[in-house]
Amino acid sequence: MSAGKYRKEQNCLNCGAHVEKHYCSSCGQPNLELKESFWGFISHSIAHYFHFDNKFFQTLTPLLTKPGQVTLDYLAGKRARYINPVSMYIFVSIVYFLVAYSPEHKSKQTHVNVKTRNEQKAVLDSVDKELQSAGIKVKAPAIVNKVKQGIQEDLDQASFKDLGFEEQTLVLANLKRETQTNKSDSLAEVIESFTTIHDERNDSTYEAYLSRQSKLPILRKDNWFERMVKKRSITFGQKSEVIQETLEHNRPKQYFLLMPLLALFIMWNFRRNHIYYLDHLIFTIHGMTAYFVVQIFTVPIIKYILGGSGFIKGLIELAVVVWVCWYMFNALKIFYQRKKVIGKMIMIFLLYGIAIAITETVMLNIIYYVAV
Repeated sequence: MSAGKYRKEQNCLNCGAHVEKHYCSSCGQPNLELKESFWGFISHSIAHYFHFDNKFFQTLTPLLTKPGQVTLDYLAGKRARYINPVSMYIFVSIVYFLVAYSPEHKSKQTHVNVKTRNEQKAVLDSVDKELQSAGIKVKAPAIVNKVKQGIQEDLDQASFKDLGFEEQTLVLANLKRETQTNKSDSLAEVIESFTTIHDERNDSTYEAYLSRQSKLPILRKDNWFERMVKKRSITFGQKSEVIQETLEHNRPKQYFLLMPLLALFIMWNFRRNHIYYLDHLIFTIHGMTAYFVVQIFTVPIIKYILGGSGFIKGLIELAVVVWVCWYMFNALKIFYQRKKVIGKMIMIFLLYGIAIAITETVMLNIIYYVAV
């Protein structure tokens, strides 16, 4: 890398110490002339960039292909060829979260699927024919009637869900009137299931839920715990997109804060190696960096090319899981000089998964109270 023109004076412009040759022995700053041409400035900037670029790929290649080896070399003092673990982690993680967690606002689409009585009858007739051709209708008519009854109930509920709120109110009123007129309890289960669907439609906001509760008899009102649960579920439903985006936006903080804990889990499983905690942490930083690099290439393919679904998406995600297991197995085996590491690897994954679940629950609760 070009250094530029060195000064003849032997005083460091940064700290004032005496400079023997080209670099200050106290602070490390090169003893370069301050004034330089425009092209000199550009060439030095490009040289610094490619110097970083060269070190980046010198670190990246063995980091991905030789699990655990970069950490061994770094702790052995072979550091000139590699980027500092924390610097590389920060750079890679920023790129990863810019690529993987760009906000998306999906338009909500409502699919209406109203089944008329004729359509329901056609479905039941087709089921009836299939059962008859299989010989079940003749041999076990009770089973046939039960199957048809279940299908009819599902069709009725699906049709009722597709009705508007006022239409649902009219249907329920007619069913209740018919039950009282005929003095029959045969429609009780239907009315109960329809009422549940109607109440869920009515409780689209917490204020509407409280209004409905105020009209109920005392014995039928929800207690304080049920009201709290209902409020949370309604709020999550109303602001699910905002909550999910906020959760994804805070993923970097979650992973960063959990990294020392993951290093602690690894240290606990390999405590017989008598290694300092900092060494475990550097090993963990290198592992997380490698994972982010892989995700930088796979997440955009899944998200933008495959549309986030499909068989190929499942194959890519499975390949990432297999790679993580392969990488972790080899990294533990090489760095800790152990042959049997599968049991410890499973324990580390289990503890880390529990930590992820707990912190995600905490984050959801914090986001919920902020959203409310």
